[in-house]
Amino acid sequence: MSSQGFRLGPRLRYLAWRVRRIDLGSVVDRAREAARDHDKWTPAVAVDMLWSAGFRQVGFQDYVDYDFAILNKAERATYMTHPVSNEISQKYDHPDFRHIFQDKVEFDRRFSDLLRRDWMIVEAGNADAVRAFTESHGTIVTKEPVGQAGTGVHRYHAAEITDWTEFHTGLLARGELLIEEVIRQHADLAAVCPGTVNTTRVTAFFDGRKTHILAMAQKFGRGAVSDQMTFGGFYTMLDERGHAVGPGYDSHGHVHEKHPDSGFVIGDFQLPMIDEVIAFVDEVARVVPQVQYVGWDIVVTPDGPVLVEGNWGAGVYENKPSVTGIRTGHKPRYRAAIGF
Repeated sequence: MSSQGFRLGPRLRYLAWRVRRIDLGSVVDRAREAARDHDKWTPAVAVDMLWSAGFRQVGFQDYVDYDFAILNKAERATYMTHPVSNEISQKYDHPDFRHIFQDKVEFDRRFSDLLRRDWMIVEAGNADAVRAFTESHGTIVTKEPVGQAGTGVHRYHAAEITDWTEFHTGLLARGELLIEEVIRQHADLAAVCPGTVNTTRVTAFFDGRKTHILAMAQKFGRGAVSDQMTFGGFYTMLDERGHAVGPGYDSHGHVHEKHPDSGFVIGDFQLPMIDEVIAFVDEVARVVPQVQYVGWDIVVTPDGPVLVEGNWGAGVYENKPSVTGIRTGHKPRYRAAIGF
């Protein structure tokens, strides 16, 4: 990466960290999975996977998820990977401001006007306020201040709560200190999965003057409180105008031509209000300009896009060639915007 604008030192330290923590059993399992899926020889795939990790900054799961076993060198070079994304985060997301994105309470405080929904904090002695908030909204979502991949997110219905003092005590004990109103999503999103608020992940880079949209992925849930893969969710990549480029998929080998529950054809999905979404991402990216590289989770409602959260460690969402037929990724767009 030093040839691409990042310092060699951090890269070598990251590589050393990976070598110390490498799980060879996990590598072999992933190699077997890729070999099976693409009719390759497992030892050859394992060697290629290790070489790609050591010299091309390709995470082991990246190798599997983005079908590197069937891509040539030029095609692989177009894919953004998690190690490269991590370097961008470390360089462009100022450490003094990352806490705003790591703590959901702090995030809601800073971005309150862009959440466009009610929220409150659970504290000792405010059981009556929690009851009033919950009963007024009917259903609420609670969040633990620090969590990722949907962990620490819960959903409660006022009609099912019989002891409000006990409910309040339980929230405090479990660390569910943030309560939010449930987002009412646009009908076009509810048509795919009405039981989960389906978020759009927009990875963006703010260069101090302009916000560059690097990639867009639409996540779909399975009726749970979160659309993350840990809850059975999956995603499809969107093109620049917000249209799905193909079926949905996840990191567990599942491919969804149609949504398993609603039967909606994933490749037919069009994100509503795409122009409003683009303008909204530019607005949120300017709130904390010191954190330049962010994966924004937003939801389009009948009244326009609203903010769910921002991830300073943006993560990576990319095309899966065996599913979409598209054998190139988004890395050229990252390079054009960031200059590495």
